[in-house]
Amino acid sequence: MTPTTSNAVMLECRGLTRIYSEGPQDLTVLDQLELTVRAGERVAIVGSSGSGKTTLLNLLGGLDRPSDGSVVIGGEALSGLNEAALGRFRNQYIGFVYQFHHLLAEFTAVENAALPLIIRGQSKKVAEQRAMQILERVGMKARADHKPGELSGGERQRVAIARALVTDPSLVLMDEPTGNLDQTTAASILALMDELAKESACAFVIVTHDVGLAAHQDRVMKLDGGRLVAQA
Repeated sequence: MTPTTSNAVMLECRGLTRIYSEGPQDLTVLDQLELTVRAGERVAIVGSSGSGKTTLLNLLGGLDRPSDGSVVIGGEALSGLNEAALGRFRNQYIGFVYQFHHLLAEFTAVENAALPLIIRGQSKKVAEQRAMQILERVGMKARADHKPGELSGGERQRVAIARALVTDPSLVLMDEPTGNLDQTTAASILALMDELAKESACAFVIVTHDVGLAAHQDRVMKLDGGRLVAQA
């Protein structure tokens, strides 16, 4: 991973294609898709249900492998990494906010948020101190010792956002990040994203149906027919 400046290319997709061969006919979800995102840039991706938005995020995050084409993050081609190296790369450079929070039920909010740092090898104490800082910024400090089953859907989503940001990633991928949040909380998350993009040149790719959230980003792209088209 090469050092980035605020104008450096953080994410580049070339000819990205994903074909599913399950069933009687092949299904092409992404078709020679092209995308470039610079450090500090926030790009919203919109599109109808089933258009492939989540598939695209999974490819960008290395959670799935493309049928063809390439994903390059910070100069590192994901195709050149084996599963172990890919896991380390994701932990170091990518934050992922899933549509469904995927928190561990037996862990508290602060333990869930600290988990990526613990996996990286940091002590539990240091990791949880950092996690508490991020939980405070997403309005969850007072609920840090509660487990997911004791939290509302919106609270669980805020913990998931904190978990994605705790490692100071270079790229954050978000799948409907504000879907379960009230207007005030959503606004605080937007402000935090703005701050991170500006201060640390963190890039964001956000899949959303929320028109207001999309309009707040630097660019809006529509996924249609397996390709991305810039929205006016």
